[in-house]
Amino acid sequence: MPDHTQLRRATAWMRTTAVADVDTVRSSAASDDTSGNSPSERDIAGDGCGPGSTALEPGSLYRRISGRDDRARPVSDEELAALGDPMAVEFFRVGTFPTTVQELLSGLPATAAASRKVYLVGEAGQIPPDAIGERDMRFVITTAVGGGQVDLLVSTQAGGDPEEGFLQVAAWDPGARVFNFYARFESSWVWAGNSWHALEPDSRGKGCFDSHVNGSVVMKELRIPWNNWQSERATIRLAEDDPLRHDQLFQQIIGAERLELTVRSLITRWTAARLAAVTANGVVDHPDRLLRHLFTGTTVNLTSTDRQSSNITADSPELTLPTGFWLNQDALFDDLRLSAQSAPPRAPAARYLAGLTRFGFRLEETCSAFSQPGDTFFAFVVPEAAHEDNEVVRQMVRKGLISAKFAACVLMVDFPNPVFSPARSLLMQYVPTTPTKAVELCDKVAQAIVDATRTRTLPDDSPEGLFAAHWQVTDDAWQTVFGQRVDAYLRKVTQQIQTASGFDDYVRLAESRRRQFRLMKLNEFELTLPVTDIPPGAPPLAMREDATVAELT
Repeated sequence: MPDHTQLRRATAWMRTTAVADVDTVRSSAASDDTSGNSPSERDIAGDGCGPGSTALEPGSLYRRISGRDDRARPVSDEELAALGDPMAVEFFRVGTFPTTVQELLSGLPATAAASRKVYLVGEAGQIPPDAIGERDMRFVITTAVGGGQVDLLVSTQAGGDPEEGFLQVAAWDPGARVFNFYARFESSWVWAGNSWHALEPDSRGKGCFDSHVNGSVVMKELRIPWNNWQSERATIRLAEDDPLRHDQLFQQIIGAERLELTVRSLITRWTAARLAAVTANGVVDHPDRLLRHLFTGTTVNLTSTDRQSSNITADSPELTLPTGFWLNQDALFDDLRLSAQSAPPRAPAARYLAGLTRFGFRLEETCSAFSQPGDTFFAFVVPEAAHEDNEVVRQMVRKGLISAKFAACVLMVDFPNPVFSPARSLLMQYVPTTPTKAVELCDKVAQAIVDATRTRTLPDDSPEGLFAAHWQVTDDAWQTVFGQRVDAYLRKVTQQIQTASGFDDYVRLAESRRRQFRLMKLNEFELTLPVTDIPPGAPPLAMREDATVAELT
């Protein structure tokens, strides 16, 4: 029988195609399930990280950077010497190649054990154990090998044969100031590249960089309540006789609230190293690679309400929908300090429940034929602006590459759509792609946009026209002026969400954004999001500043 645990993994290092075809993988597994390899291992040993038709030699380290290397090859002595992360130093340089997570952890210095933290995640974690069969639980393990800061993150299958399950590592190299990414295949390891390769055109979005899109570590559900994680807000359900209960790692798990802090700090560390490197000589070689975090958003996080969907009744208190659904709260409020006073909009619980029925909300998984009516464990999961993007913008402001006002002027263009905004993305055409002096970058981009409104006679409501109007607000007033607009918008949302038609529009908008997330390589598991009866081909929707929802044109 095909391994459903592996079939759930649509991307995450496993193939070179942009969007995985689960049906193709399933039929392939069904026709060849006697090889002893999981579908993902066959893919990566063929099209992915492996050496084509030649098997990986046991006890060896290979290099396979997707998009740059057409097949795996042994890492050279020079390349190995240049790898300074804990995996290279503690294992590969001394000819050791652990095949299980237990071997890996026991092979680390004794001091690393004291800092070890173990976390558990699974998209089926809140589904009754007898309802779905294999549940695809994963451990995430962090430890500090070389000092006080976490420098090794391990992701591996929870339960089952540890030699058959996947084993992936992100390891921080303190000398090169990058993460190196590794994956074990049988008794060999593949180096899949480092943080800088995530940013290069030939390897960007490929291999492990389909999820580690900016070369950093990833926790999609970064914010409370961590929908699929064991945390202070939820306990993953296991059968009483589940062998996982006796696993030593399982007995060490702690809440995802601790992992959130670690992931945030690691993203900050890599972003600081990146900005220091690209501005070291006072010139930014690729300004577009930095400013795309502001204008386009390179990835997303997932957020939700803090209410368990199964506990909501018609008489329940109103539901506070995620602020990140309405706007980029972290950037506009926390970083740029807009003077806004409005409370987050709240929806009547009865409207939420009616929407679940009206739109046919359910959790479904193709490979296991599982279906369950209703929403995800925590209600109303939606994409929000990524912490990775906001952190780059935050540090660019601190370093003086751009001003806080400039960042706000960009983000206020189409601000009711904090993710997937074509309007803001259009402004990328004014960002230089050639080396630019750091001190000139902000004014150069702003002037190019403002000049375009004159030379091209663009309308006032064009992205360029909106930015130009924002840019004219005085330096001592923009936080107040922009904050007043945000307040007015949130008040209108609060009015609309109380009506049946208004709330239904917001359900359709949320599902539109979920559909866009499903097209991303970051979408690995069918059970991450609910599905509805809204047709997959429905037109994409956008929020307007008057709090109405309209089709994107």
